[in-house]
Amino acid sequence: MLILGIESSCDDMAAAVVRDGRYVLSNVVSSQDAIHKKYGGIVPELASRRHLETVIPVVEDALRQAKVTIDDIDVIGVTQGPGLVGSILIGLSFAKAIAYVKDIPFVGVNHIVAHPMAVFLEERVRGQGSGVKGGKKEILAVNLAPCPLPLAPDFPFIALVVSGGHTTLFQFKDFGDYEILGQTRDDAAGEAFDKVAKLLGLGYPGGGVIDRLAKTGNASAIKFTRPYISKDTFDFSFSGIKTAVLKYLKDNLTQGLSLENSGMINDLSASFQEAVVDVLTDKAVSVCQVNNVNNLVVCGGVACNSRLREKLRERTEHNGIRLFIPEPGLCSDNGAMIAAGAEHLLKKGIRGSLDMNAIPSME
Repeated sequence: MLILGIESSCDDMAAAVVRDGRYVLSNVVSSQDAIHKKYGGIVPELASRRHLETVIPVVEDALRQAKVTIDDIDVIGVTQGPGLVGSILIGLSFAKAIAYVKDIPFVGVNHIVAHPMAVFLEERVRGQGSGVKGGKKEILAVNLAPCPLPLAPDFPFIALVVSGGHTTLFQFKDFGDYEILGQTRDDAAGEAFDKVAKLLGLGYPGGGVIDRLAKTGNASAIKFTRPYISKDTFDFSFSGIKTAVLKYLKDNLTQGLSLENSGMINDLSASFQEAVVDVLTDKAVSVCQVNNVNNLVVCGGVACNSRLREKLRERTEHNGIRLFIPEPGLCSDNGAMIAAGAEHLLKKGIRGSLDMNAIPSME
């Protein structure tokens, strides 16, 4: 079965062709970083307007790379929520139109629940990201070839979905059978990275820049309080550490210090990153121990962070927990995870209808 997955929940337009919910035949992402960079964050209206321009070329590129046509597609999986309503509507409306014209069934997929599905694709594919830019289309292509099926996480497993908009801990008992064990009460981890990067004048998006600068910084230089909230909850809160960074800047820069000349920016990046990584790692490992689950999946855009990956490996190995993290091309928003999520919904007999609407605050 060939599934076309379409993801448009935020500022990336993505499409992928996946066979049997496992084998990634193509995975194409059109990034809007250059558009939103000058605003220091995502402008929803600009994101949805750009999606109007890129949805057709992105889908066409995904079909071309998979060496199939739309007539070969058996099912379309598309993000129904959560996310920006205008952005979701572009992908959803396109999927419904193609499904109607070609008489292809389609499925609405929960973007957040689909993220952990990427780890199953990760364990079954090998390839290299080409990073190709298609001029004004800014299409970034990731080509992945199928390979024999190695080990994948067993059920139950804990999933930490950590991105710019979400930081959530799930327990998956089976595909589609899950419960939320903890989530952010304010800023998501990725959002905190972007806001701190803005405070430091590093531009948008900020996660990759802070990760790079932190490599040459002293993570012990500044003792930021770890925002654990309390020992009785697996919820997160990252707004306080952003405020702590702001206070540190105000207290020190008024003394004549310069971020550029003092080396403070690298130490700040490393110290801030270490505080966030500590909380994410500690809570992910703790929730595995409390629930007696020894499989941990970590996914979402922040899962690309090198320090988070390093610390998770250290802690999980020490505690006998099996760690699964998708490769970077499948951590951030992508169509392959949507296709994988659609495949499992189809197995449960779930189908979409033409009156399906976007749900920006989808639970």
